[in-house]
Amino acid sequence: MNYLKDIILTFSNEERKKFITYLDSKNKRNDAKNIKLFNLLLKDNLSASDICSKLYGSQKKDAYHALRKRLHQSVIDFTANQSLHQESSTDMQIIKCILASKSFLQQRQYKIAYKTLDKAHMLATEYQHYPLLNEIYHIKIQYAFANPNIKLDALISEFKNNQKQLFLEDELNLVYAKIRQTLNDISFKGKVIDFQTLWQTTLKEHHIDINDALSFKSLYQLITIASISAFITKDYLKIEPFLISTYKSINAYKGKNKQLYYHILILFAIANALFRNKKFKESLYYINLMHEHMLMNKSKHYNTFKLKHSLLLALNLNYSNKQLLAINTLIPFVNKKHPDTEAWLDICLSLIVFYFQKNDLDNAKKLFTKFYHTDTYYTEKAGKEWVIKKNLIEILLHIELNNIDLVESRLLSFKRQHTQYLKHINQERVLIYLSFVETYYKNPELATTKAFKDNVENSFDWIKSHKEDIFVMSFYCWLKSKMNNTNLFETTLHLVKKAQQELTIP
Repeated sequence: MNYLKDIILTFSNEERKKFITYLDSKNKRNDAKNIKLFNLLLKDNLSASDICSKLYGSQKKDAYHALRKRLHQSVIDFTANQSLHQESSTDMQIIKCILASKSFLQQRQYKIAYKTLDKAHMLATEYQHYPLLNEIYHIKIQYAFANPNIKLDALISEFKNNQKQLFLEDELNLVYAKIRQTLNDISFKGKVIDFQTLWQTTLKEHHIDINDALSFKSLYQLITIASISAFITKDYLKIEPFLISTYKSINAYKGKNKQLYYHILILFAIANALFRNKKFKESLYYINLMHEHMLMNKSKHYNTFKLKHSLLLALNLNYSNKQLLAINTLIPFVNKKHPDTEAWLDICLSLIVFYFQKNDLDNAKKLFTKFYHTDTYYTEKAGKEWVIKKNLIEILLHIELNNIDLVESRLLSFKRQHTQYLKHINQERVLIYLSFVETYYKNPELATTKAFKDNVENSFDWIKSHKEDIFVMSFYCWLKSKMNNTNLFETTLHLVKKAQQELTIP
């Protein structure tokens, strides 16, 4: 378990310097080894045994584990202090005003008490802090008799409206939790669920109206739920207007910089939806915005999001006919560990696809050797869909490398593992596609015949290119390139361009 290493890898350079200073201030002995351990953990390829030897000159495992435990506690203390200092200053200011006003009220200093409460009220309203607003209203109503300027009925009405907002925020949090759990069941456990029905039923059950005004965090949760819906249905066009209009409302919110983490996540969600809709220029705009926000607050969240940002940037570049730049964007990450395992796996698989489209089969094969765990492991880390993509690209790669025996075994394995699941989620077209792949590898000469092309044409329920998932499209382009005897990457770009042209047609 490398929880400690995972945590410190998320520290920005500024936070690493501050943490070393923090450790130094705590150390009472000159021979303390906590700073040395911290620096060793930042290195990529050192095992616990290696680190232990460097620290003590021998395998003093008990001393090493005790040191790790102390460093882990220091990381927790430092992180908590940083969060209190950086993110809760407004909350603390509101709480101080509430506490002070209570004291003033008990001393019957009503005028200064209400002036202090009004200040707290203004800040809590600006930052949409409904729980603290609830407390402020409670105090104002309790002591309304002491303020002749108070209009009690209007104050009670405001209090009840705030309670509705607080309840709505709590309910949406419950909806978010249920939908996220469902996503895990679908993506990571392979369960078959009618997501659209669940989406509508859950919103209705919790009385959620997406047109209601919500806090910044809640709006992020709503965007996430919408993105999950698009992920399941592969219909990102349907949610795109909602994502962008919701972001505009968030961007007008004065407290947006206070919740920078959620702001970055929202920008990523929008950029991803635009990429999936083949709107690369628009996606890059939001990717650049995402990067700008990653650099805010002294790059506080930069390390957390750098893999996701680079992955989405590279995908846009690749399908915008900037293949070499896309490849060079991802290469620096493949040999470095990162706590975001899912993003790292996505980067490796995407880079394999880029190499494959470039016909750089040696590098694609070399990178594939990094996937040495079982499919069960990868399902837990990256999801069922990722495993299916990995297995498909592996079959195509072995065909191109003429590894006939491996192709046969991988085909049998794929059918055994995924046939039932694909049928349950109404994705039989993957199995149909695989049957054509199998036909090609056994009899390549058939691919260019009219009979084969007609069979392909009649075997799928085709949808418009602009509505088709870009990753599904990429797999189909391999087959299309074999049928037309054309370059794979050029074939892919041609179909993407056709999809983009369809988007411009009213």
